[in-house]
Amino acid sequence: MSSVPNLFASAAVPAFKCPPGTKVFLLNLGILRGDEGWFLQGANASSASNPNPENKSRELISLAVLIDHPEAGLLLFETGCAENLDVKWGAPLTDVFPRVLYTEEHKLPNAIKACGYDIKDVKGVIFGHLHLDHAGGLEHFLGTDVPIYVHEEEFKHACWCAATGADAALYLADYLSLDKLNWKTFSDTRIDLFQGITLHLGAGHTPGLCIMQVNLDRDGTFIFTSDHYHVKENHTLRHPQGWLAREHTSWIRTSEMVERLQRLFKATLVYGHDLEVADALIKAKPYYE
Repeated sequence: MSSVPNLFASAAVPAFKCPPGTKVFLLNLGILRGDEGWFLQGANASSASNPNPENKSRELISLAVLIDHPEAGLLLFETGCAENLDVKWGAPLTDVFPRVLYTEEHKLPNAIKACGYDIKDVKGVIFGHLHLDHAGGLEHFLGTDVPIYVHEEEFKHACWCAATGADAALYLADYLSLDKLNWKTFSDTRIDLFQGITLHLGAGHTPGLCIMQVNLDRDGTFIFTSDHYHVKENHTLRHPQGWLAREHTSWIRTSEMVERLQRLFKATLVYGHDLEVADALIKAKPYYE
């Protein structure tokens, strides 16, 4: 018998929490490196007083989230990059964003196995957005009936970009298969996908990016921002994104929404690629519940 949904006691507004026994694992799927100018507006920019500044780069985690949900089954939030970047990405992407750490343990099936599960146990894949470094792992779900949940605007935008070359290279056709993946889109600006798991439309970085909110019984609320915030400075310093920014006004409005959610739920934020934040959470405990 399914559990009766319980209100989340620590929230400032009514909300349901995940069923008791829900577990959330953060998966490290490898480390990329990129110029800070991609993630922080004005980073590495020259000036009259400093015409040749030190060119700083940033190491970035490729992150996925595994959720063992007693009612919905095993869920995956985003999938990281494809395994073979030289083939799937190629130059110049592998030169601009080289993967500097990637061993057997970082491969998606192995990362899931290290948590005590099998990738074949996954009952649903949820996406914040479909850029190639977040959706490349869909290669493992081709030819299956596993539902792929994504906002309608994100799916349409991804297909348009891949087909026309608009916003070139950020979306790749090979993982956007129309006949080998079980796409499930939604058009709501806020949807309770499963008990305790809510997706919020957060346009800006992409038109259909969604923030995932997970209300846990013991460890409280987690907000997984996908790439609305690449790194913590985008949030804590309100420092806008760099060259990867798209629609700035929407990004600001989404930031206000995320800040409001954090305040109302006293939430822990997990950013799209912040290695320091993710690593600290991974090392603190094997999973959150």
